[in-house]
Amino acid sequence: MVHDKMTDMGVFLGDHEIGKKFTDCLLGYENKILEQNILGIDFKNPIGLSAGFDKDAKLTGILPSVGFGFAEVGSITGKACPGNPKPRLWRLPKSKSLAVYYGLKNEGCEKIAERLKGKKFDIPIGISVAMTNCLDNVETENGIADYAHAFRTMEPYGDYITVNVSCPNALGGQPFMIPGKLELLLKTLDKIKTSKPIFIKLSPDISKQDIDEILEIAKKYRVHGIICTNLTKKRDLEKIKDEKVPSKGGLSGKLVDELSDNLISYIYKKGGGRFVIIGSGGVFSAKDAYRKIRLGASLLQMITGMIYEGPQVISEINQGLAELLKKDGLNNISQAIGVDNK
Repeated sequence: MVHDKMTDMGVFLGDHEIGKKFTDCLLGYENKILEQNILGIDFKNPIGLSAGFDKDAKLTGILPSVGFGFAEVGSITGKACPGNPKPRLWRLPKSKSLAVYYGLKNEGCEKIAERLKGKKFDIPIGISVAMTNCLDNVETENGIADYAHAFRTMEPYGDYITVNVSCPNALGGQPFMIPGKLELLLKTLDKIKTSKPIFIKLSPDISKQDIDEILEIAKKYRVHGIICTNLTKKRDLEKIKDEKVPSKGGLSGKLVDELSDNLISYIYKKGGGRFVIIGSGGVFSAKDAYRKIRLGASLLQMITGMIYEGPQVISEINQGLAELLKKDGLNNISQAIGVDNK
């Protein structure tokens, strides 16, 4: 309910110039030390909104005024998807986490494409695509066709495309996290004409053997970057402090922090600079953000940190990053990427 109310407020503010200016006065922050050009895209700062919050691409008007340097909408599927039965969202306040069981709820690629038609964005917008959460897509061939339909429909919009193969809340699990099936998917998507950068979003629960295979497969196809990471399904994490944790859903926030860091570090070293890394999971402060950047992330995404700390945290993180960079004698944030892994 809170999520829906905040979305409605964001839509209202984003539809009115005075609403955008008022929000920017309260929450905006800019500093040239945070600016980067990555894969031909200009980013004013490295903090982005992760997919999963703006599921139906309704908030693109207000997000720049909140302080984000970019945002990712969706995940958007081939068909409209009502999501999993309620309840499907829980707070774990002691763990600074959310248990999320939405199940790829969204209005579907065709309706969302209509919404974005003719829109101009003030910040880079990524489009996250996934396969519709339905029984038919348990069949590999159907799942690939669904991905391809969403990809093809949404390709004209946004600045980059993310292929989300790691949603933990869909029927059939995460079949395209299996290297062989991921290759079948990428081979199909490779045939769709696009000049836009493509990312794949990985699970934090993946084994190193599978990571190695996935990286080798990604090098063969049109993959420019990796998002580290989606939600974790693990329930045996030492960081879990809440007594009651739902058995359903993936866990976000601080419970993913270390898992995300480890995958960023591993892929940065293993990939040899081949892939741009977006770090996601447990970003609550400038210190969290800077650690991920120094491990190898060029950009960052967040949702849970914003929910617990409030929307002002985005500009607080950016301001803190600028101070940390100056303290380390660096002239631009790009100079910090991977310095702890070189």
